[in-house]
Amino acid sequence: MEALIPVINKLQDVFNTVGADAIQLPQIIVLGTQSSGKSSVIESLVGRSFLPRGPGIVTRRPLVLQLVYSPKDSKEHRSAEEVLRHQNTEATTWNPITQLSHSIFSKGTINLEEWGKFLHTKDKVYTDFEAIRQEIERETDRMAGSNKGICPEPISLKIYSTTVVNLTLVDLPGITKIPIGDQPEDIENQIRNLIIKYISNPNSIILAVTAANTDMATSEAIKMAKEVDTDGRRTLAVVTKLDLMDAGTDAIDILCGRVIPVKLGIIGVVNRSQQDIIDKKTISDALKDEATYLQRKYPTIATRNGTPYLAKTLNRLLMHHIRDCLPELKVRVNVMISQFQSLLNSYGDDVSDKSQTLLQIITKFASAYCSTIEGTARNIETTELCGGARICYIFHETFGRTLDSIHPLVGLTRMDILTAIRNATGPRPALFVPEVSFELLVKRQIRRLEDPSLRCVELVHEEMQRIVQHCGTEVQQEMLRFPRLHQRIVDVVTQLLRTRLPATNSMVENLVAIELAYINTKHPDFHREAALVSGLLKSTDGLIDENSPIFRQKTPRATPSPGTVGAFYNLFLQQMGERGSTLVFLANVVDSYNQHVAAITDGHENKSPNNSDSPATPQMNGTPENKVLTPQKPVNLLPEVPSQTSRKLSDREQHDCDVIERLIKSYFYIVRKSIQDSVPKAVMHFLVNYVKDNLQSELVTHLYKSDQAESLLNESEHIAQRRKEAADMLKALQRAGQIISEIRETHMW
Repeated sequence: MEALIPVINKLQDVFNTVGADAIQLPQIIVLGTQSSGKSSVIESLVGRSFLPRGPGIVTRRPLVLQLVYSPKDSKEHRSAEEVLRHQNTEATTWNPITQLSHSIFSKGTINLEEWGKFLHTKDKVYTDFEAIRQEIERETDRMAGSNKGICPEPISLKIYSTTVVNLTLVDLPGITKIPIGDQPEDIENQIRNLIIKYISNPNSIILAVTAANTDMATSEAIKMAKEVDTDGRRTLAVVTKLDLMDAGTDAIDILCGRVIPVKLGIIGVVNRSQQDIIDKKTISDALKDEATYLQRKYPTIATRNGTPYLAKTLNRLLMHHIRDCLPELKVRVNVMISQFQSLLNSYGDDVSDKSQTLLQIITKFASAYCSTIEGTARNIETTELCGGARICYIFHETFGRTLDSIHPLVGLTRMDILTAIRNATGPRPALFVPEVSFELLVKRQIRRLEDPSLRCVELVHEEMQRIVQHCGTEVQQEMLRFPRLHQRIVDVVTQLLRTRLPATNSMVENLVAIELAYINTKHPDFHREAALVSGLLKSTDGLIDENSPIFRQKTPRATPSPGTVGAFYNLFLQQMGERGSTLVFLANVVDSYNQHVAAITDGHENKSPNNSDSPATPQMNGTPENKVLTPQKPVNLLPEVPSQTSRKLSDREQHDCDVIERLIKSYFYIVRKSIQDSVPKAVMHFLVNYVKDNLQSELVTHLYKSDQAESLLNESEHIAQRRKEAADMLKALQRAGQIISEIRETHMW
């Protein structure tokens, strides 16, 4: 299992190069309050003093520390060429003699006991640990400032040594409460969020550091560890500064877990004091003094405490933890390889032949546009109607329901109908309702179908424009990749739709105009309705009672016999033919003519039965008394029309209006049915199908030009950057997959 930790270190290196933390790798997170001794514990594990020291907060950026055991005979991590390259980085010319002399006389990593490398300095080798400390301080100040500010970006350091065990540690800023220097007011929350981010990784081991001269029950490190690791499966506690406890007290209960139990155990260590650091006491001497102190103070548990035991325990825990996490880690890497491969494919390859690429994109867009209209696209939209389905909805739901909601007699009152009948007769009292009145009224209602029809064209036009934004995922990705090309395609489609709009509107207007041009009263559906109306003609016979005073009054004119009247009526219907179906026979006897004239002129009957013999008759022909009988109003009676709405219609007027209304309804329904069927067909032919058939040719005509290909295929910087990131991440994942696949089953046990 010893080989597992280097594997994780390799994975850490791979993902650090792309700056990605999508893969949660097993590592040890060192957690503790400020000045609790975290840095001293890490230095004791390494065996060298290399971390920044001082009062207050010193660790201000996460430090990812990889300890790599590298024996002298190791060929994997030691390379003389590597050292020579870095020892001559300042040389301006390459001299083989100089290189040979260095290979003979330089110390080189092949003979070094320990050395370090930073990720941000690439392959530069540090053999002086004081230089490592200075580089950590310099990199911290560069990102976090020089006055106690913190930064979440980690510093990656790898230390090779013949004395360390393989470990991966993360040293975090210490928990603090009060901001100092230029630290923000919410410094406590910032540090807390940073710590939670790292220890929330389920593949991490939490090393909670607490000073022995403080109350264990008040440990912030233990408290935060319990928040994310409630069952304690991955928390190990370290008690530092055992030698600084008050006289008369010891940590035996704490170390045995009687105060606060920790599943992975509690290990006590003795750190170097500040005076030891000032006196430059070595780590090896400090470890000897630690062992002596533990044997003297805690002889029964001395073997289970101290820095060497802590290093072995961490190594064992990390190996077992890696073994448990590795299968899931392998699955995760494979899944992400697939995801990033798909993502990279969606961004497309670099454009080599721009003319060919332009033609491919135009063809793909035209095909996707037509497929969206026809409903044959591979990726069917499930959240909303779009394309051809939405056009169908406009035709049969929006447009159809709008037409159905238009009542045949909307805006038409009984007085309007009666006025039309009167106006159509002119100065002559009519025996029949004039056909002109029916045509005028029904045309007025048919015109109401024009606005909904034009609105239908507008809605389909808007949907055709909208399809540009919803015509396939692959095409949309290409559009995002080439924004200028996208804009030009939108312009061409918009222009094509705009040019077809007048022709389509004109055709729809003509459809309505065609219906207005000829009122076909011989239409089969209307003819049947008119035949029913003709049955109402006979009902006019009963409108005048034979016993009425008009029938009985004696006039100097001859009274026709009933046989003569019936023959006249039948002869009239025979001569009128089908035209009689739209008219009403308004009198069944010649003697009722005076009553009919009175009803037309205002409904007043002449109450003098001997009106023709009245002495007043000569006065109507020019005598002065004629002025008295002349109406006071002018001949134009239009202002008087509204006043007629209040009067009650006579039976004859009521009958006339009923017949006209029935005929208008019948013919309006016929025309509405025709418009509802012909408008969608016209829109499909003049707009939808025309655009489908000519879209690709229009795009090629306007866009496929050699001088435009270069500018149209200028890629978006955003897409180019994302493609590069996806390619780097995919390469890192593939490398990680290779590293994991090299692990043999025997390595895990």
